[in-house]
Formats: sequence, C-alpha cells, structure tokens
Amino acid sequence: MQRLLIPFLTIALCVPAHAEIIRIPVGQQGQAELTLPSRGDSKDQVLERFGLADEEHPAVGQPPITRWDYREFSVYFEGNRVINSVQHHQRITPLQRGIQP
Repeated sequence: MQRLLIPFLTIALCVPAHAEIIRIPVGQQGQAELTLPSRGDSKDQVLERFGLADEEHPAVGQPPITRWDYREFSVYFEGNRVINSVQHHQRITPLQRGIQP
C-alpha cells in the first residue's frame, strides 16, 4: 500500500492549481476629463494652471524628489520639473455605479 501512496501523492501534487482571474479595468477608473500636469512642466507652470497645492512634501533622496498633493492628484518633481502626475483613487459607492442596494 505504501508503494502506491508515494506515486499517487506525487501525481496529485503535480496537478496545476486552478484559480479564477479577476480583471479590473484600471484605465476606466476616475474622471476621464481630469487634466494632470505633463512631464517636463516646471513648478511655475503647475502653480499657474492648478494653483497652490493642498500639501507640499519636502524633497527626499538624491536627486531630490518633491511631491505636491492636490485634492484629486499628486505631482512628483525632480528639481524644478514634473516627472510624474498620479490621480488619486476615488471610491465609488453602489449608488454612483447605478446599483441599488
């Protein structure tokens, strides 16, 4: 019996696991019409277009990276230039999706 147990366990453990794949459409999240600062914009250009940030974080690291947080997005600067702009995640309630609880 033990001679059959080892081959059976080996075959059973080699069977690939099955998992459900959940796809989340990241590109469809948030407001499509929201304009973000572009890579290469200066701090002065961001100030002109979007006003003062809600919070400005001090420079960190080398080269110095600074972050400005606005209500709906954050802007990352290297020195005086934008290197990235990131929209904040906005939670959607069931009522906003059109689903009645």
